[in-house]
Amino acid sequence: MSGPIFDPPRFKASGDTVLLVELGDAIDLAVNEAVRALTERLRWDPPAGLKEVLPAYRSLAVVYDPLAIAPQVLEAHIGDMARHLDTADIPPPRTIEIPVCYGGEFGPDIGFVAAHNGIDEDQVIALHSADSYHIYTIGFAPGFCYLGGLDPRLHTPRLETPRTKVPAGAVGIAESQTGIYPLPSPGGWRLIGRTPLKLFDARRRDPFLYQAGDSLQFVAISPEQYHALQAEEEA
Repeated sequence: MSGPIFDPPRFKASGDTVLLVELGDAIDLAVNEAVRALTERLRWDPPAGLKEVLPAYRSLAVVYDPLAIAPQVLEAHIGDMARHLDTADIPPPRTIEIPVCYGGEFGPDIGFVAAHNGIDEDQVIALHSADSYHIYTIGFAPGFCYLGGLDPRLHTPRLETPRTKVPAGAVGIAESQTGIYPLPSPGGWRLIGRTPLKLFDARRRDPFLYQAGDSLQFVAISPEQYHALQAEEEA
């Protein structure tokens, strides 16, 4: 993606220190690549007063010091950058395998997902682990990734009442999305499995196993394999 993006960016003020930059209206891979490319450009060549850049699916929040730069000047600077985006600015993606033990105590909602979609639990596992998933953005909690590409045959509504505590490593489905809870937290996604991997560990040199733009490939494992991998992670 070299040259201008399809639509000019739209700017919205979010308080007096944040500028929201929208590059599209839908969850779309090309739009997300534009978001990531613009994020990298701003980080490499920051305008005066830039404090932080927070990318999302189709937009990015630009945190700035209004005493160092006027919002109109910042908009002009970002608009010029958006006309010259290139995917070469984006770090090369990786595909990371995530072992998952599906169903049973690890995925208490897999039966509901199967029944809701008129399939059996083995088909849920096969469909969920068939393809890799693009990480559009990371948020909500450290390491919580929002993934695109969930098979429509697995789309399932959220819980009517969220759980007060979801275990770390839980893999869930909510509407058209799937994702993993990296830390224990409240959550309303339908849980279909769990990974023994530590997705976020502040003690590691790189606390996260992945970053936005990478892809995840879920691999089904047995309970025995889960406990063996869990022991390795804890060691």
